[in-house]
Amino acid sequence: MLLEYFQMIDEVTGFNRDALTLTARSTVPQKSPVFEGHFPGMPLVPGVLLIETMAQASGFLVLGVTDFAAMPFLMSVDGAKMRTFVEPNQPLEIEAFLEHEGSGFAVTKAKITSNGKKVCDAQLKLRTMPFDQVPLGDIVRNRAKELGLFKAMGTEA
Repeated sequence: MLLEYFQMIDEVTGFNRDALTLTARSTVPQKSPVFEGHFPGMPLVPGVLLIETMAQASGFLVLGVTDFAAMPFLMSVDGAKMRTFVEPNQPLEIEAFLEHEGSGFAVTKAKITSNGKKVCDAQLKLRTMPFDQVPLGDIVRNRAKELGLFKAMGTEA
């Protein structure tokens, strides 16, 4: 996890096309410039970065289910609940479930836990745009390969 670069997922650990789910993991870094201001003497991961973590897992889920047909962009967050603080070195388990995909939109439910304890959860809505309209295809595929999404999908990149 590189907070300052918005690389929130360390590894995709599971993908189930039939169940429309994706699991991933991350470990919060010991040090990050983010912690210099949030908060001096009591470093905590900002809630917005936890939402971004759920959004990235949801995005990789949509990419996997649609075979990389379109780029998912976070559009809205509904019912987000932050249930506890997240500190440096903390392991995170991320889960995303696809509720709807089609007509240029996707809806997921996602959650983060740490050592079995609930951290946060939300419903996320994503706008999907075909890669011929968004020049990010190669970058996104390379990142998905680095994280093990293709391996979890049982396909080659």
